This record gives sequence, structure tokens and C-alpha cells, in this order.
Amino acid sequence: MTSHINKHAKIGDNVHIGFNTIIEDGVEIGDDCYIEENVIIRKGTKLGVNSKVGANCILGEHLMDFYSNLESSYCLEIGRDCLIRSGSIIYSNSKIGNHFQTGHHATIRENCQIGNNVSVGTYTDIQGHCQIGNYVRFHSNVFVTQHSIIDDYVWIFPHVVFTDDPIPPSNYGLSIHIHSYASVAAGSLLLPGIELGEHCLIAAGAVVTKDVPPYKLAIGNPARIEKDVRDILDKETGKKAYPWPKRFSRTMPWDKK
Repeated sequence: MTSHINKHAKIGDNVHIGFNTIIEDGVEIGDDCYIEENVIIRKGTKLGVNSKVGANCILGEHLMDFYSNLESSYCLEIGRDCLIRSGSIIYSNSKIGNHFQTGHHATIRENCQIGNNVSVGTYTDIQGHCQIGNYVRFHSNVFVTQHSIIDDYVWIFPHVVFTDDPIPPSNYGLSIHIHSYASVAAGSLLLPGIELGEHCLIAAGAVVTKDVPPYKLAIGNPARIEKDVRDILDKETGKKAYPWPKRFSRTMPWDKK
């Protein structure tokens, strides 16, 4: 089966489109994009120049109201120089910046605002209505609840779970806010409505039930404040490990390479 490209789609120059790919009405694909096999790009999606889309992805997936009103449509905007790996699904009515990338089988729901240079790991699930800043790193198997706010330069390591329902099941949620440069280590659980301050560190496996102030290390279940992160030393160098931007620069804008 050959690909189906709607006659009203706008395809840039030097675009590769793989077998069995469907490109619907109103789609705009920038120059030098590479789209592999069995991809569906739904109505109104805009994909920036020099972006790559792996096999079996869906861009601009339908929102729930489509199934009661088949004429409903929204727009998904994805910036330039992005890499969306195979099996990922990104819903419509979101805006994603430049240099975005996913692992395999990532899911991003509707009404998300995502900045530049964000990476979303394999099997990570970002629910709708989230605000995500620049240079945010989600590792694999992260679950992010609706209305979460994540500022710039935040690290979320594997198997971290956000929650938003204070008395499950209920009809309302409490959003989580993570401020810039915070790090949440593997396997942590964030309870509804908490706020993590700038440069704080959540230790692996912590269950965070209360706000964590800036520059503090929280450990345990329930998480307690252990110390100031600026007192943590790198075991290899003996130097202060935090704030982490002073010792880590790979892929960051202050990288001198």
C-alpha cells in the first residue's frame, strides 16, 4: 500500500514519506523532514523543518469530543529539528518547541505547552493541560498528571509518578509545580498539590507529601528534609555537587563545546 497524502496538505522540499503513511487535510510539513512507515499525521498538524518521525507514530491524535462530533478539529504545532521516535502518540491542541525529542512509545495528551529542547523518555505519559518549560528532561516510564507545571531545566528520572487526586476518586485535582533546576530521582512519588523549590533534590524512592523548599534534599517515606543540597559532595572529586549547573553542561546552553 502506498501512502495517502491529502491534496490540501502542504509538504515542503526534500521531505521523505514512508510507506502506508497518512497525511490529512491542512497538515503542514517543513522542508527536509523524514517521516517513516505507518505514520498518521492528522488534520491541522504543523511539523517544523528538519524533523524526524519514526514508524507507527500518530501526530495530532483526536481529542475525546471528536467521537461525538466528527467535524471537530484542533491544531498541533511541533517545532523545528525535532525527533519523535517510533510508536509515540501526540494529541492535538498542543504546542511544542524546537529541538524536542521522544523515546519510543511516549504519549503526550492535549492542551500541553512545551518549550524548547525538551526530551520525553520511552513509555513516558504526559497527561493534558501541562505547562513545561525549556531544557526539561523526562527519563523513561514517567507519569505526569494533568495541569502539572514544570519550569526550566528540571530533571525527572525514571519511574517517577505525579498524582493529582487528593481523595481518590474525586471530581477535582491539585496540580504539582516544580521550579527550575529541581531534580527528582528515580522511583519517587509526588502527592497532589506539592511544590518543589528551585534547585531542590528529591532522593530516589521518596514519597513527597509536603512542599520542599529551594536547595533542600528530601528523602524517605514520607519525605523529610535532610540537608541543604549545597552541602552534598561529589564522591569522585570531593567538590560540591550542587547547584548541578556548575558541574554539568552536556546539552545545556552553557556547554562550551
